[in-house]
Amino acid sequence: MNLFEAIKQTSIEAVKQAVTTDPSSVNQVDARGFSPLILATYLGQPEITSYLIDNGAAVNAQDASGNTALMGVCFKGNVELGQLLIEKGADVNLKNGNGASALFFAVNFGQIEMVRLLLDHNADRSVRDASGISVVGLAEKQGNQEIIKLLQ
Repeated sequence: MNLFEAIKQTSIEAVKQAVTTDPSSVNQVDARGFSPLILATYLGQPEITSYLIDNGAAVNAQDASGNTALMGVCFKGNVELGQLLIEKGADVNLKNGNGASALFFAVNFGQIEMVRLLLDHNADRSVRDASGISVVGLAEKQGNQEIIKLLQ
């Protein structure tokens, strides 16, 4: 069983076996450019996420669109995984191909606790995406007063 299949089965033992068999697999990508780490975080698997990073997975790996594992957990609002990724060295200010950072994802999807977490870890409030929209402008467009207050 390859590493991607093991992650999809949510089996830490199968993940360990796959990594032991092929240690380089922790940084291989699938057809969409997803790394095993991005897949594990997308599926909400903190134990597997931690194991992958501890065994060499690049915490800031980007998929074909430039998205990172942290960006993915931000739109889903998984604060536990967000905290874990940040503790393991995730760059809160890395941008994807559209110029959006993790903070953009958290704001865009109304994930207030993720916004707090990112701001607590020095997320850049002044960043603008490729179209020139700021995170504050995005929050204002959505009328999310709580997030607007956090960003000010």
